[in-house]
Amino acid sequence: MAASLSSSRFTLRTAIETDLTALKLVMNLAIEELQRGFLSDEEIVASYAVMGLDTQLVADGTYFVIEHGSTIAGCGGWSRRATLYGGDHASDLREPRLLNAGQEGARIRAMYTHPAFARRGVGRHILQHCEISALSEGFKRAELMATLAGEPLYRACGYHQVERIMAIVDGIEVPLVRMEKLLASVATDRDFGA
Repeated sequence: MAASLSSSRFTLRTAIETDLTALKLVMNLAIEELQRGFLSDEEIVASYAVMGLDTQLVADGTYFVIEHGSTIAGCGGWSRRATLYGGDHASDLREPRLLNAGQEGARIRAMYTHPAFARRGVGRHILQHCEISALSEGFKRAELMATLAGEPLYRACGYHQVERIMAIVDGIEVPLVRMEKLLASVATDRDFGA
């Protein structure tokens, strides 16, 4: 029987710099395995150019890890900075300016689940934690750039499509979906079983 997220073996904590190597491994596994069925092999390879770890999130203390025992089951974060998506290597996507919480949406960023823990509530729990954190800092809405594999989770969590775009990587189009959500209705229950 698969462990549920309510299991006492799952814990959520803020990511730290010594997690970076393990986080990159989880991200690469998620990109490689969880994008299948949504993207072609060519699109998956191209997607590495726009996905990945933004270490600014870790430095800002807004990136989180869910562990099962000592294994990272998933990771994700939010940002008070204007960058919407992209890892450290995607320098053309970076905009480090601080957002105006009263006028702009917090950014939900770099959400990844280890394939061995997919569909167990890991992503949903991290997302809820990010929303609560952003709301506590005065943000009234959240924005994100979803992959096609992530879009169903975000829709189920109340996000709606703003636009569909294509990121072009070496002539290959990688489909992405810009989404947003008002945070006024976010539950404040932090229990894993919620």
